[in-house]
Parts: sequence; structure tokens; C-alpha cells
Amino acid sequence: MGFSARQMIALKRNLDHRNVRTREANGRELSYIEGWYAISEANRIFGFDSWSRETIESKCVLARENRGSFLAVYIAKVRITVQADGATVIREGHGTGQGHGSSPGEVHDIALKAAETDATKRALATFGKPFGLALYGNGKTTPRVRSPAPEPRPLHQGHHQVQLPPDDTTPIPRPSRYFGRRQDLVTRERAQGRRQLGLPPSTNTSIVPASPDLLPGQIDKSALTIAEPRRLRDKAHLRFVASHPCLVCGRQPSDPHHLRFAQPRALGLKVSDEFTVPLCREHHRQLHQAGNEIAWWHDLDIKALEIAKGLWDESRMKAYPTAAQASQQPVPTNPPEMASRQDASKLPNEAN
Repeated sequence: MGFSARQMIALKRNLDHRNVRTREANGRELSYIEGWYAISEANRIFGFDSWSRETIESKCVLARENRGSFLAVYIAKVRITVQADGATVIREGHGTGQGHGSSPGEVHDIALKAAETDATKRALATFGKPFGLALYGNGKTTPRVRSPAPEPRPLHQGHHQVQLPPDDTTPIPRPSRYFGRRQDLVTRERAQGRRQLGLPPSTNTSIVPASPDLLPGQIDKSALTIAEPRRLRDKAHLRFVASHPCLVCGRQPSDPHHLRFAQPRALGLKVSDEFTVPLCREHHRQLHQAGNEIAWWHDLDIKALEIAKGLWDESRMKAYPTAAQASQQPVPTNPPEMASRQDASKLPNEAN
């Protein structure tokens, strides 16, 4: 009595590298799977009504408040119970989570949920590789490489040569039934718009724009019917922002600060890298402790969004000069606010 043959095959299958996420912690790159994916795999392998999760213990080990900014750290113990062909399998796991922000209730809620999610993933990892057990070997999974299809066999028939299919053909996986539905909606709307304007139908049905800011095959979700904020990631632009002096005091080195009010908040996601400005370590820490970022910038009379846009345009001009010239949009080489701050920072040195 125990898991079925189908479940055993699924539990022994290696983790797909496309579902692995990475983050930096203490100077190291850590690989992990997201909590929703682990729960989805448990529903798929065990069945929706054949397993349960129970929080055995949860405790707040740290709660701190500093100038309106709250921090909370929780630990949790979770028990996973699986019903497999009349047998009951129980696994447990511990986890930690932390939250910080301006609302104490939200901070404690985020920390508790993060601890329970971490404990759930650790308990599920004891069942096999699909739940992240493969990451504990070397921290990464090996991508599956499809073997190239063999060459077709030529067959001579008289004076003609016929190409027969190879004997060992590689099976092509069937795409998901949900694949392309949102893409089809956008393509359909674009075709209708071109017909209303009297334009010929476009031959390119791909919804991926020819933009240097998107990776090959990446979709601009801001153009979908149910639009989502576009969050671009560009390490070169962050280094470019960090090379500028602090907007407040003009000192260096600077940190690239993400303007949190520029886009809607999302759990575990920063705003797009295009909304970054340079701040020294002292003012960067002071801003994170302020709580109300919009009021903080308003009190300093600094238009942070305009400066961030100027830095982004200047960075795009240097990284992609051809695309920037084609757009025919003037890109400021030095934003006026930053120039005034830089001039103000030079006055004491000139006086000395």
C-alpha cells in the first residue's frame, strides 16, 4: 500500500529548470521554487482532495519599529498529510519569513505567510525532486537538452531520390490548451484596429515588439487586454545610475534607488529599473525609514520621476543609439534637477 505507479513516476521526475527562480542573499545566488508552484505540483501529483496542510506552530521572534517603519520575523512549523491508497504519509517542515513596511498589520501578515510558505516547501521537498529536492544537490537543475533529430534516409526510386522520415523520430510535446489565448486576443484586436484605419493586415502576428528592452521571446504584458505593469530589468542601467552623485547631497558612491510609488505594489517584485535614481547610502537608508516616499521627495523639492526618466533615456541612448535615433525623441544628457544638485555640491569644494 502506498503511492501508485503514476505518482512514483511523477515523484522521481526531475525539476524543470524553467520553474526555478534565483535571488541574491549575503553575496550568494540562491535557487528556489515559488510557493504557488509547490502547491500546484502537490495538487497535480497527490490530488486536490488527497492531501492537506496544517500549521502546527507559528511564533513571532522579532518585532521592531523605527520611525514609522515596522519589521517582523516569524517562524512556523507545517505538517503535510497525504492519503495514498489507504496509507497516510505525514511530513513536517520548518520555515522562516520576514516582512517590513509602514503598516504593522500588513508586516506581520506578510512575515507569517512567508514563514508558512517556506515551511510548506521544505515539507513537500521530502517527497521528491518535483518539490525542489533537486536544488539541495548543487543548488541548480540541469536543463533538459533535446537530442537533434536524425537525418532523413534517402531512397532511390529510378532517377528520383525520395526523402523518407527517420526511423527514430523525437516526439513533439503537445502544447497546453491555454497556450496562446491571450496572444490571440491581442492579435485579433490589432487586426481589427488596422481594418478600421484602412491599413493592410500585418504579416507579423507576433505580439513581441521589436524593443531592445525586452529579451528574445519575452512578452510586453502592458500591451495585453488585461494589462500588467511592465517591469524591466537592466543591470547595466543600474550601474549607470549608481555612477551619478546623490540627488540630495551630491556625494558618491551612490545606490540605485527604485521609486516605489512609480508602479503598483506587487509581492516580492520591485518596480521597473527605469524608475531608479541615485542616492548615497545615508539618504537611501533615510528614505526607506521615512514611510511616505512621495512626501519625502516633495519636502526636498526634487522631481524624482522626471530625473529617473531622463536617466533612462540617456542610458538607452548609450546602449542602443540606433533605436534611440529612430524614435526621434530628444534625450536630455543631464537632467536639470541633477545639474542643479551637482553644481550645488561643487560650491563647498570651490570655496575651500
